[in-house]
Amino acid sequence: MLSQTYWNERYLKHDTGWDLGEISRPLKEYFDQLTNRKLRILIPGCGNAYEAEYLFKLGFEHVYLIDLSQEALNAFQTRNPEFPKDQLICGNFFQHHEKYDLMVEQTFFCAIDPKLRADYVKHASTLLNPGGKLIGLLFDDPLNTEHPPFGGSKTEYEELFEPYFELNTLEKAYNSIGPRQNRELFIKLINKAC
Repeated sequence: MLSQTYWNERYLKHDTGWDLGEISRPLKEYFDQLTNRKLRILIPGCGNAYEAEYLFKLGFEHVYLIDLSQEALNAFQTRNPEFPKDQLICGNFFQHHEKYDLMVEQTFFCAIDPKLRADYVKHASTLLNPGGKLIGLLFDDPLNTEHPPFGGSKTEYEELFEPYFELNTLEKAYNSIGPRQNRELFIKLINKAC
């Protein structure tokens, strides 16, 4: 079900209820305190990628987007014609093999089949340099079981991530938007790989 065709159709129909139409406050505040503009950053399942747009305007030049949906990437490129085209990757996150300093999680984890979550964690660890960070937001809410967005819980995430990441931060986001208040966790996980 969660194929390239499925996601392209969702974007073509504007059936993107998860999309805030702008960068989320927790991510904006995290990015605002970053000082190293040379970081290599990956945003998997990027969708409309407001996070990438914001980072690029802040002067981060090494931001890479990957999504199964070419339609999502096309929409991003239309809004951001100056963004380097070679940093827009239409493909499968699980088949991507570059190295990054930072990976941004924003609604990708909840969009993949929950059976792939352990694979996601392991693969994220291989994509990040030693000490690299996985930051972002995860739903702390059961949500749906038959279709995305799939929910989860702090306990589940601790069990999944702990073998590969130091759990620096895994707490309720204090600055979520109203509809997501008390329903999402901000994560800052540090890659243990050496």
